[in-house]
Amino acid sequence: MTTLSATEGVLVDSSGWLEYITADTKADLFAPYFESESPVLVPTIVLYEVRKILLLKQRQTLADIFVSEALRRTVIPFDESIALKAAFVSIQHQLAMADAIVYTTAEANRVPLVTSDTHFTSLPGVTVL
Repeated sequence: MTTLSATEGVLVDSSGWLEYITADTKADLFAPYFESESPVLVPTIVLYEVRKILLLKQRQTLADIFVSEALRRTVIPFDESIALKAAFVSIQHQLAMADAIVYTTAEANRVPLVTSDTHFTSLPGVTVL
């Protein structure tokens, strides 16, 4: 797995992608992360979550736009290293599976996690918008 330094990117979770892609209430807060020159890391589970939510809401066009945007970023696969660490992180921080995978992916790549999900508030390396 390619590891980036904190100055080389950021990981925006599913909540941030959904805010931005759907132009929701916090879209302007997430825009600087997506519109800057810094890389945005995309865990494969974020690809799954965001696409599924958009498709369930019958927003095929936005789902396609999301996939197009996300695949132009740095996609980080869910591998055995992240899986094993995420199991521990899930228990340690009482996070749901997907949240533990996202947080662990950010940690493993040494980049900040940006989210609007408040259950990440107390975790180091997280910016909650």
